[in-house]
Amino acid sequence: MPPPVFRFAPSPNGYLHLGHAFSALLNFDLARQGGGRFLLRIEDIDTARCRPEFEAAIYEDLAWLGIAWEIPVRRQSEHFVSYREAVEQLSDQGLVYPAFESRTEIAGLVAQREAEAAWPRDPDGAPLYSGVAKSLPAGERARLIESGALYALRLDMAAACARADDLGWIERGEGPDGQTGKVAARPQAWGDVILARKDAPTSYHLSVVIDDALQGVTEVVRGQDLFWSTSVHRLLQELLGLPQPAYRHHRLVLDGERRKLSKSTLATGLRELRAGGATAADIRRLVGLP
Repeated sequence: MPPPVFRFAPSPNGYLHLGHAFSALLNFDLARQGGGRFLLRIEDIDTARCRPEFEAAIYEDLAWLGIAWEIPVRRQSEHFVSYREAVEQLSDQGLVYPAFESRTEIAGLVAQREAEAAWPRDPDGAPLYSGVAKSLPAGERARLIESGALYALRLDMAAACARADDLGWIERGEGPDGQTGKVAARPQAWGDVILARKDAPTSYHLSVVIDDALQGVTEVVRGQDLFWSTSVHRLLQELLGLPQPAYRHHRLVLDGERRKLSKSTLATGLRELRAGGATAADIRRLVGLP
């Protein structure tokens, strides 16, 4: 049997905090305990918000925690071609369409609809896209694209789900409501998710499944805030013919008001804690690891 492969995949759009430390340390510990490999991946597809100094700080903070990773590190911004190819593969299956509404226009439409009745929302609380662009004639789509209009490439969720029956996964950890064991995937709860944009050739959902497959990741260990995202990931794996890793979702490290930590929360930032005299052993204790 090949060794298990774990990964920690932060975005360099801010400094790491205790929540990142917990996830990184847990993955690293599990890899060592199981005789496996530990990979570091830099998820920098958001080229506007990701900055070199944040990436450099990730390496510094993880090394300070005693974490070692394999070289080279995969940086998503260097692999846009792989993501474009995946979008083309889904497009060839008739599962992708361009939507031209801006975020502001979508928000305005939802506000109008919600004045009359509740509008469906995804597991993160964001309103679902209406799907109105699916009805645009092919000629109108071509005209808008040729005119230079901005657009998002969305997955036709209904058509995609029709091609993937009985999706699910075995949860080795625990979901936000205690879900464990066999879990039925509910990708339709996310609506027609964005796969890419005109000015950004991928999205989190798409790039994470491509990267996990290309890197041979066998164990996905991540926070409970991504539990229901697994539904979309399982769907994309099925549509693209990618292997299914094992999933284990862990508890979140919360602040004093029981809220998920933010990269703007200086009190829990690793750099601030280190500057205040904290040691790597202190960080392990603060996040509840031996």
